Amino acid sequence: MEALFSTEYRYLWVVLLAAALFFPVRQMIWVLTVRRAISKGGEENVDTAEQGRLKRRAGVTSALLCILFSAVYVNVLFSE
Repeated sequence: MEALFSTEYRYLWVVLLAAALFFPVRQMIWVLTVRRAISKGGEENVDTAEQGRLKRRAGVTSALLCILFSAVYVNVLFSE
């Protein structure tokens, strides 16, 4: 078990941390963008198709943020 916490498994920890963070971060970004779109254009302009488009955008943004954050965090954690 101690072998999993060595620098050899650094990339495994990056992937695991990014996967654990992806869904909550995507949901938070999506909720914020939907609320912003509703406040700017009104609730009638944000239909189901627009919410789907915003969810895809939030997914891309959160994937990039989570991978970047987890890579930096694991690099700091395993720095020797």
